[in-house]
Amino acid sequence: MGRIYLIGAGPGDPGLLTIKGKACIELADVIVYDYLANEEFLRYARPQAERIFVGKKGGETHLDQEQINHLLIEKARRGKIVVRLKGGDPFIFGRGGEEASAAAAAGIPFEIVPGVTAAVGVPAYAGIPLTHRDVASIVTFVTGHEDPDKRDGHVPWDQLPDRGTLVFFMGLSNLPEIIRQLIQHGRTPQTPVAVIRWGTKPEQRTVVGTLENIVGKVRAEALKPPGLIIVGEVVKLREQLNWFEGRPLFGKRILVTRARDQATEFTDLLKLYGADPVEFPTIDVVPPDSWEALDGAIRKIEEYHWLIFTSVNGVLYFLERLKTGGKDIRALKGIKLCAIGLRTAQEIERMGVRVDLMPDEYVAEALIEQMGRQSLKGQRILIPRAAVARDVLPEALTRMGALVEVVTAYRTVRPTRDLEWVKNLLQGRQISVITFTSSSTVRNFVEMFGP
Repeated sequence: MGRIYLIGAGPGDPGLLTIKGKACIELADVIVYDYLANEEFLRYARPQAERIFVGKKGGETHLDQEQINHLLIEKARRGKIVVRLKGGDPFIFGRGGEEASAAAAAGIPFEIVPGVTAAVGVPAYAGIPLTHRDVASIVTFVTGHEDPDKRDGHVPWDQLPDRGTLVFFMGLSNLPEIIRQLIQHGRTPQTPVAVIRWGTKPEQRTVVGTLENIVGKVRAEALKPPGLIIVGEVVKLREQLNWFEGRPLFGKRILVTRARDQATEFTDLLKLYGADPVEFPTIDVVPPDSWEALDGAIRKIEEYHWLIFTSVNGVLYFLERLKTGGKDIRALKGIKLCAIGLRTAQEIERMGVRVDLMPDEYVAEALIEQMGRQSLKGQRILIPRAAVARDVLPEALTRMGALVEVVTAYRTVRPTRDLEWVKNLLQGRQISVITFTSSSTVRNFVEMFGP
């Protein structure tokens, strides 16, 4: 028999997924997810894992709750590890209790993996603390999904505290009625209110007003679900504490196509400035079909006057083969080293040698301009690089009289990866910028997704 994991995926920011939640996704045979669970989490899944979307968007469902319960149980009975991925926390207005009860009744082992609830994460990203020593010492979570006019409704409007902070889940569609009930039951029309749509995500939007004007403001901004409603004096603190929406790249989701093991520094920098980087490598870096050319050049390395590296990968593979050939960095004595790009230069200097020439602009044309100031006639130049690359550099150096030898140090190939989640982002116009670091990343991207 299998097992069911009910996982809280957090309010939207992929960084808020817990370590245990990620580990469960990586183990899963089946992943059942809905509208509020960030699809980026699916990239942690194994390629063979079954992915099932069950909807639950603003009343629109692919499967109703009973069908979802049945699906989870049937998959687990077949011996599958089933992950039920839910937005926020499964036990706070997430119907996780119902799914857990169904599993228990069916005798299926299950585990609950708590998540960062939207009630905490979303206000924090909007700069609104739910409690504050001088303002609020009470917090109440309320469902806003049911009709406030229902006589048999479960929200005790007359018992909600008239002080402190109220947090309404799923209440955007019922906002006018919620406001009316709050005023009718004692909240003053001047009470501050914030409505936050897609909190913690790049498309987060926050509208602030009071009970008497928030409905008009939300309509003017055309806000639609999903949204969280915060009522109380703590909303005023947003003016001072709004850290998330004020960053220079806020709202920009940037697709990074560089090889994953070299993208970390870039994506970390994007995050620092408020962007939401999405890593989707369109190249994998692999060894050449044969080491013969590179090894042959290394065996006669002392014959070269210049060694030009155009990428970090060229440096790494060259150094690996240098060691394989029984040599070390001392073999480069007397050879002038060139680098295109700061990272390339840094990788060279990690070997314990200094770079002799690096252009200010990190392109071949800039290096050609600087090399043109040298006397290159009869100079032997070695360029270890990718199997497919522009010929502008070796051709220009040859015209200057140099004897240029280009050898393949590595290849870039198009990876085999799940494309659907990126297609969904592109088709939904949820990507602001796509970054490319080489012609290979562009070519492979076009082959994957079309021009």
